[in-house]
Amino acid sequence: MKTKSTKLWIIVFVLGWLFDFLFWKQAPGINFAIFATACLTAAFYLLLSDGLRPSRTSLILISLFGFFAAVTVIRAESMTIFLAYSSTLLMMTLLAVSYLGGRWYLYTSIDYVSKFVQLFGSLLARPITFMNDIRKAQMETGVQPAKRNIWPVVRGVVIALPIIAIFASLLASADAIFGQRLTGIIKWFNIENLPELIFRLVYIVIIGYALAGVVLHAATESKDEKISNEDRPFILPFLGYIESTIVLGSVIALFLAFVIIQFQYFFGGTSNIHIDGFTYAEYARRGFGELVTVAFFALLLFLTFSAITKRDTETQRKIFSGLGVTLVALLLVMLVSAYQRLGLYEAAYGFSRLRTYTHVFLIWIGLLLIVTIALEILRKERMFMFAMLIVALGFAMSLPILNVDAFIVSQNIQREIRTQKNNNADLDAQYFLDLSDDAVPAMVKAYRTPSLPAPVREKVGAALACVQYTRGLDTRELPWQSFQFSAFNADKALVLIKNDLKGYVVDEKEFPNKVTTPTGEEFYCSSPYYD
Repeated sequence: MKTKSTKLWIIVFVLGWLFDFLFWKQAPGINFAIFATACLTAAFYLLLSDGLRPSRTSLILISLFGFFAAVTVIRAESMTIFLAYSSTLLMMTLLAVSYLGGRWYLYTSIDYVSKFVQLFGSLLARPITFMNDIRKAQMETGVQPAKRNIWPVVRGVVIALPIIAIFASLLASADAIFGQRLTGIIKWFNIENLPELIFRLVYIVIIGYALAGVVLHAATESKDEKISNEDRPFILPFLGYIESTIVLGSVIALFLAFVIIQFQYFFGGTSNIHIDGFTYAEYARRGFGELVTVAFFALLLFLTFSAITKRDTETQRKIFSGLGVTLVALLLVMLVSAYQRLGLYEAAYGFSRLRTYTHVFLIWIGLLLIVTIALEILRKERMFMFAMLIVALGFAMSLPILNVDAFIVSQNIQREIRTQKNNNADLDAQYFLDLSDDAVPAMVKAYRTPSLPAPVREKVGAALACVQYTRGLDTRELPWQSFQFSAFNADKALVLIKNDLKGYVVDEKEFPNKVTTPTGEEFYCSSPYYD
């Protein structure tokens, strides 16, 4: 890449300008996906044109990058978007540090830390060392860099400015539209805008410089020639086999006693919850968090003991693995208990974002437990970080596929329909107002369903009337850089029921605003705290 340094600097500074063009005073939207894709495309172009081909395993990261970058445009729910942004950046980072080597799936926690620190160091220093190496190479080969005298350029600009000013004034007099545009350009360069222009120029340079560092790091430091702990473990086993089996055996005995009680008490049916006077909320919420905490620390305990325990014979290895299998089996039962507790709470009070996240998370943490014990049996412990990465990415991919906010609307409406049969309707449609644009199409779909009971439709319609009114207050015209399919689909869905919502009257005089339904019911356009 040393022979193509000019191309490198041109491309990275164009990317810096593109960042300014896409993000300056613009809300997040399609701009992030465009910029991330442009950066990745430019990096591949520079590296491939220099004869540096990526490892095949590194190419897997591109498909993951494409998925998460697309999610940032398609979904609007907060956790989904946060994980999509984070995962997109993570995929780009992994590509940068393993472009040539492609052994990212073998990284341990130490490798992740060390390689990310090295990449950060390259952001700061690599472009400088790169230019110094070019100068040294030119001096060693006797090639002197061409001397450029800036003064002819300065003189040319000074001579051109008055000539351009004369012709511009004549052309402005000849065409009114051209004159208006010229006046706008002159105002834009007003001295009041100078600090802003300087600030933007500075961060464009900084972004270009950092991107150059990333590309240079991928070209020179991503070979993965040596991975930590590949030949021997980072921590040599020092704890005796007997001590470890006593500790694990004691924990297993405790968990077994808990599970036995769970089978006769909790798994016996929901009626058993009230044996000691607990309500749904008290029992489910009281135990759920503790069970997840126990599962996490028990997994951490097993991984720690697996790393530090000496197992000198095959028998000791089999017994230790057997203890691990038993521990994980008991943990899975406890997670099922936690999952069922959460289900009881949701059956009583409906779904929320937090409960939905937790539902999905429990499934993935259960899979992690199974994979962990499989790696222990197969003696592939160093693959644990890869398993964690897959589980984390799986969780992040599950949320946009599930469409969290639409799922909440659908489940809570279905729950309302079921409870209506028992004359116990209590749909909290106000909570829908706290959801993102992802929820609007689902609400409209439910509202337009002919079989939906009238009381439920009225609540959903009131919530949609609030959404429509609130969106109508926002008269901003967002530029294309902030485009999002979620908002586009929400607007399209609201158009379908615009006439149907005319019977819902919004009282603008009160705060919070209040909607009166066609049957005279009042509905406030605000949501109480909901977890």
